[in-house]
Amino acid sequence: MDTPSGTIIFTTVGRTHYGFDVFSLHIASSVERRLTDGVSVNFNAQFADDNGNDIVFVSERAGSARIFRTRPGNSKPEQLPGAPESFFHDRPIITQDNTLYFISAHEQPDRHFKNWTALYSVNPNSKEKAVTRVTPPDTADFSPTISKSGKYFAVASYGSRSWGGEFHEINTDIVIFKPSEPEKRVVVCERGGWPAWSGDSTVFFHRQADDGWWSIYRFDIPENLNLSPVEPVRVTPPGLHCFTPAAFHDGKRIAVATRRRGVNSRHVEIFDLEHKTFQAVTEPLNPSFHHYNPFVSANSELLGYHRFRGESTQGESTVPNLESIVSPIKTLRLIRLNGSFPSSSPEGDLIALNSDFDINGGIKVARSDGSKRWTLIKDRTAFYNSWSPTERHVIYASLGPIFRPAGIAVQIARIQFSPSDLIDDRDEVPCEVKFLTLDNTGNNAFPSCSPDGKSVVFRSGRSGHKNLYILDAVNGESEGGEGIRRLTEGAWIDTMPCWSPKGDLIGFSSNRHDPSNDAAFGAYVVRPDGTGLRRIEIAGPEGSEEAARERVNHVSFDKDGDWLVFTANLGGITAEPVAIPNQFQPYGDLYVVKLDGTGLRRLTWNGYEDGTPTWHTVDDLGLSGLSLNGQDGDKLEGQFEEPLWITCDI
Repeated sequence: MDTPSGTIIFTTVGRTHYGFDVFSLHIASSVERRLTDGVSVNFNAQFADDNGNDIVFVSERAGSARIFRTRPGNSKPEQLPGAPESFFHDRPIITQDNTLYFISAHEQPDRHFKNWTALYSVNPNSKEKAVTRVTPPDTADFSPTISKSGKYFAVASYGSRSWGGEFHEINTDIVIFKPSEPEKRVVVCERGGWPAWSGDSTVFFHRQADDGWWSIYRFDIPENLNLSPVEPVRVTPPGLHCFTPAAFHDGKRIAVATRRRGVNSRHVEIFDLEHKTFQAVTEPLNPSFHHYNPFVSANSELLGYHRFRGESTQGESTVPNLESIVSPIKTLRLIRLNGSFPSSSPEGDLIALNSDFDINGGIKVARSDGSKRWTLIKDRTAFYNSWSPTERHVIYASLGPIFRPAGIAVQIARIQFSPSDLIDDRDEVPCEVKFLTLDNTGNNAFPSCSPDGKSVVFRSGRSGHKNLYILDAVNGESEGGEGIRRLTEGAWIDTMPCWSPKGDLIGFSSNRHDPSNDAAFGAYVVRPDGTGLRRIEIAGPEGSEEAARERVNHVSFDKDGDWLVFTANLGGITAEPVAIPNQFQPYGDLYVVKLDGTGLRRLTWNGYEDGTPTWHTVDDLGLSGLSLNGQDGDKLEGQFEEPLWITCDI
């Protein structure tokens, strides 16, 4: 089959709990007003007129990140034209001549491990609505901003370099050009992100200072743009983090997002450039909410930002169990799950999942239309589910802490329940838990059941190294060594196995090609008898620089055993991670590839970490009737984290 088909279910770190809306604050009166309508997530806005009456912003209400504009008197925002083949739009700007500029990531660069993002423009009022690439070919740009008169653009540019693998502070430079001559670009300042114009002559930006604090810097534009890059001046002091600046055009103030010692939330503050003082803006109003990416009206009276919409405002208040996402392949459907490690029942009408990985975790079962969810195991850490292909009432899972060393106790469990207990008027379903692995055998995790239901392949650290083993799916292993056999062996990590529906192959991730590097994982397959082990060449041939950089995880076969879906780092970074809630691996996007390494296609584009994909057992799965309005999902409470690598313990 030349084109993959079916349904892929996956998770996105934190995204289902964002509940973002865009707000504005009248600075003089401290009156806050919501500017978006509480549908999906809405973020990264700019004012679209001089008085701040309407905005352009990004929303994911259509199943991908698209650009919308509010209009006074209209309750629903208007979707603006973008790149038709793009599934990621970001940082929109409407100029005085009504040109829309935006970031997109739809054009593949000349090689893997390059960032896809670039600046584009379109005239929303033109008949053709033709999209023009502003960024030069094979160059990556982030975070555009335009000067007050519209004379200059500034971007945080990665240039034509390959992505270096960094994601805390990405290695961009501040580049300036005229909209009329975008090919004449000048690097005016090395190492900086998120530029913001004040007037036509000053640019502010953020970077992490040598003392560890994220700070705002500024530089004045030289009259001769062809001079060497200028040395910027640090504006905000150490002792707090300041990022994502927005400048007032009076040249006296900037708005910044901050993180302070003793304050758990990100807040927006105004910094007085002359007196070197901060004015709290959002903390007095919403002390427990994170506030992101401020922007300022042209008349300097309004300050905008996005945050969790809160429980007191109208809008979506429930996290859907399942959410349809736009797919770049017409024959393939993408579903985002509120949870992780999905696995479908043999008939495809149920999905097992993990809701969390801490003491509040456990195992849940949901209908495949999202309408109802039950708890099998609660208040116990569980992860990586595998539904028996032959037994509707049996799920295999790992019980114990996730992502821990080889010697930490984690057990493979066979979980049995009665499907007749899955009724609408109950939320918890009794189950029996049987451990298949013995005590004191280390970290046993990531089970995957064979198509005949007789065996389970899993990863174990019992030897001191994490390798693959095959276990009796009913009786488990015995003290005498019966019921278990070793599949792989070596001083490296073999992990996250998946048994092909054909039964002929087991796919897994491994760093066996570079055992000293615990971030270098490739995709491998092996026969259940241990023969035929080979690496699937995705980014490049074995031994190449591209193959060495692969970080491929969470492989899963389609129902015919011909394609693999996985998460990987092949496309670099899509948005500045410091401007987004915590993502452990913000470069993680979903891809599909044939078992011979051909047919590679990217499936997702965003600033998030997409992971734990699985191909559903049934093509249509009942998802054609996905219940978006009748789901019994979690209450939307804005429970997500700030980037864990931003610390005030300096």
